[in-house]
Amino acid sequence: EVFLQESGGGSVQAGGSLRLSCTASGFTFEGSDMAWYRQGPGNECGVISSISSDGGTFTDNSVKGRFTISLDRAKNTLYLQMNSLEPEDAAVYYCAAASPRGPPGAWPPGGGACYLTLVTNGYTFWGQGTQVTVSS
Repeated sequence: EVFLQESGGGSVQAGGSLRLSCTASGFTFEGSDMAWYRQGPGNECGVISSISSDGGTFTDNSVKGRFTISLDRAKNTLYLQMNSLEPEDAAVYYCAAASPRGPPGAWPPGGGACYLTLVTNGYTFWGQGTQVTVSS
């Protein structure tokens, strides 16, 4: 089985920073498309940042210049460095990966309101999410 797990969430004041991490067992991130999604308090779900198998990155305009996605291949760990956090950034953050071998036999648990979005966008694995709270 494949398991992804996010960590690093917490409660911070506006302007603060957090570093989210995503580790995987039974799966290698390198060679796969990867992304960070977030589910807001109104259950809105959208991609925040992604990194493709060839190294190309995408960052949503709402966090561009503040958030940075990166991959440590040696540690098989995906990161999201979040700086200058704003109250609007409060959400549950999910990491996701798209296996080049296609969908698994069964979808992983979790995903919340992001589940359908993740499946529609071609992702095959994701974690349980990590909560980020930002106070003003």
